[in-house]
This record gives sequence, C-alpha cells and structure tokens, in this order.
Amino acid sequence: MQLTPEHEALRDTVKRFAKEHVNPYVDEWEAAQIFPAHQVFKQLGDLGLLGVNKPVEDGGMGLDYSYAAVVTEAMSAIDCGGIPMAIGVQTDMATPALARHGSAELRAEFLAPAIRGEMVTCLGVSEVGSGSDVASIKTRARKDGDDYIIDGGKMWTTSGTQADWCCVLANTSDGAAHKNKSLIVVPMKTPGVSVARKLKKVGMDSSDTAQLHFDGVRVPQRYRIGQEGLGFIYQMEQFQYERLFAAIKGYAGAQKAIDLTIGYTRERQAFGRSILDNQYVSYRLAELQAEVDALKALTWHGIETIVAGGDATRSATSAKLKAGRLLREASDTCLQFWGGMGYVHDSPISRLWRDTRLTSIGGGADEVMLQILTKFMGTFQARG
Repeated sequence: MQLTPEHEALRDTVKRFAKEHVNPYVDEWEAAQIFPAHQVFKQLGDLGLLGVNKPVEDGGMGLDYSYAAVVTEAMSAIDCGGIPMAIGVQTDMATPALARHGSAELRAEFLAPAIRGEMVTCLGVSEVGSGSDVASIKTRARKDGDDYIIDGGKMWTTSGTQADWCCVLANTSDGAAHKNKSLIVVPMKTPGVSVARKLKKVGMDSSDTAQLHFDGVRVPQRYRIGQEGLGFIYQMEQFQYERLFAAIKGYAGAQKAIDLTIGYTRERQAFGRSILDNQYVSYRLAELQAEVDALKALTWHGIETIVAGGDATRSATSAKLKAGRLLREASDTCLQFWGGMGYVHDSPISRLWRDTRLTSIGGGADEVMLQILTKFMGTFQARG
C-alpha cells in the first residue's frame, strides 16, 4: 500500500508523543508495574489517536484501517511493550464490536468517551479455565426484567485494575456454545464487580493485568452490544483486529530489536574489532531482517483486505503466528549478541525480550492459530 503524507503525519505525531509524554516516565512506570492510563489516554484522545478509524459521529477520525495500522506501528517508539498493549486494548480489542454493532445510545455512553480518552476500557473474554478456547467460557448473564445479572469471572484482563468499563463475553442462553454468547458493556464500578487480584507477569510490567470477579452484577440489557447470541461472532471479528495489531507490533518490535543490536554491536569491541564486524553476526541480523520484511508484507496484505471490506481472518491468523515466532527468535538472537549486557534487567533488549514473549500466547496461542489455518486448508480434524 502506498502511504500518503497524512499517514506519515500521524506517524510523526505518535513518535513525538512517545518521546515527550511517555518515554521520560517509562522506567518509573515499569518499576511501579502500572502506568497512569487515564492521564496517558486523555493525552492520546486529545490528539485523536484513540479513534483514528472509528466513526466520526462517535468522535473518531473516520479514516480507514491503514491509518490505525500506521499508528500501531509507530507505537514501537515507546520504550516498553506494556503501554502500547494497553493502548491496543482500547483501540483494537475492546471497542471494535461496539463501534460496528453497538446502538447509537450505547456508543454515545461508552465509545465516545473512550475515543476522547476520558474512559479506559478492558476486555473480558479469557477465564481461569478458558483462554484460547473461547467457546468454553462459563461466565453467565441471566435475564431479570430489563436487566442482565452476571456471575462469573475473567482472567488476564489488561488495564483491569483501572478500567472504567469492560467488554464482557458471557453466556446468555443454554444453546450451542457458538450461538449462546453475547458481548455486554459492564461498568467497572457496578456493584458486584471486583478485582480478585493484580497479576505479576514476566514482562509487560507497566501494564496492569487483573483477575476479575462478577457476583450478581446487574446491568441493563441495553448495554448488550448488537444482537443477543451473536457475541461469539462479534468476538471473532474483534480478534481480526487484535491479531493484526499483534502482527504489526511483531514486525515493528523485531525491527527495533535489530536496529538496537546493530547500534550496540557496532560500538562493542571484542578481540580487536566490533562485534558487528563478525560475518556471522551481520549475516544473522540480515536473515532476521528478511523475516521482518516478509512478515510486514503479509501483515499489510491483511490490512489492505480490511480496508477493502474483506475478511482478513486467514492473513491475520498467519501473520499473528509468524509474529510471535519471529519475535522469540529475533529478541533471543539479539540478546545473545549483547552478551552480559543483554541479561541486565534494565537494558532495552532485555525488556523487549521479556515483553514480546506474550505474542505467542495472548489473543490466541500459536497452537490455536495453527488449528484455524488447518480449517482453511481443509485438514482440520475435529475431536472424536
């Protein structure tokens, strides 16, 4: 896709924002294991960066998805993975279904403030016993008059300790597992919503991750996104954006690892010459660069498919799978070239190594991506 001056202007805005408003505080927020999401998101909202491809009537820019993709790519200028991931939850994981299927009233109440950065959102899909197997979730929303009463819990909830509302996937009937679910907006201050615990992770330190508990949580049925029983389908649609987000962050993160390592190994001396002067090192980095270029092309094929109004499930699935694996290879290889400094907790390559490991797990593990691809290939074997 040929990018326009408008694309590049957005890229420059994001990089400037990262340099001025985020990176000076990243080390502090990483140490605290949380960043001030309301403060940062309000700044992003004031720049229009939380609604690039959201409808104008809801306060968004109304641009096509390629512009949002450029913003995601430029987020690699932030010196950690946790903050960009939290931003991605706000833009690409918890709000696409609301923007596409929510009523005008619901969008005005929850989407518009999220676009302005006045509300922080989180996504409630995974549970203690149901991660990549979305169909097996147990959280239930039963009808009581004009309300739903929700019982259950959610796990791995990014921004869960400070979010204002959660996009919750819950069973709303006793039907088939793929037809009995609905997406429901649940304000986090509703009685019965509690943070069971804040999770300490291997990486993504500045992003707070929570286990949530719902005990008799009453919300009006008008908080349901779209039609009842279509929540599984809506969530699969949201996964397209989440997985392309992961793929974009994947090639951008791998590129950052390569660039950082070229700079470091060019300066680091051993045996009378720079580490980069060793043919193995430069060739290995060149191999990784070729993989980054290939992943970027695949990812942008998926982006262009969405812009054209098509179904990007296959491209997004392949790209997400390759992104996780490339990040593991690139970050580990590059860390090795940093030597002892690569194993220091606060070095940039060490942080990137820790933060990017999640890509092969979150948003559908590698094994789930492979299962989806076998369905496209006609080789899927259902459990007997």
